[in-house]
Amino acid sequence: MRCLGIDYGEKRIGLAYGDELGVATPLAAAVATDFEGRLQRIRELVEERRITDFVVGFPYNMDGTTGFKAREVEVFIGRLAAAFSLPVHRVDERLSSRTALDALGLRGQRERAVRKSGIVDSAAAALILQDWLNQRIPPVEAFSPAEEEEEEA
Repeated sequence: MRCLGIDYGEKRIGLAYGDELGVATPLAAAVATDFEGRLQRIRELVEERRITDFVVGFPYNMDGTTGFKAREVEVFIGRLAAAFSLPVHRVDERLSSRTALDALGLRGQRERAVRKSGIVDSAAAALILQDWLNQRIPPVEAFSPAEEEEEEA
């Protein structure tokens, strides 16, 4: 399993990578000026990292309903599925960008500059992907040296 986490935006597409180790890592965002350029960035990552699954943040409203942005993401998912023929998993992305901003410690003028770079989008993609990975990969049990001594006895 090699997953590409995606935080879709009209201008930027945040990207993150994760695999069976269960750790999502932000990647450079797709920030080309046109959609085809952003899709090309995704294509390069699919080939380079041998992606098997896409995990896309789905923008539910706070009350659980969907709106205009969700329809926009559905169109993107359709284009993604047609271009790559890989499974696409939807993950609730409510507040992922706000959580990413908080984690990066950004506010005000600096926030706007960093947003343009795609760093926030990719941090949000990593949060989305990590949420999905956490649901699929069982946690590793903690191991203590005392347990090893008991097993040897």
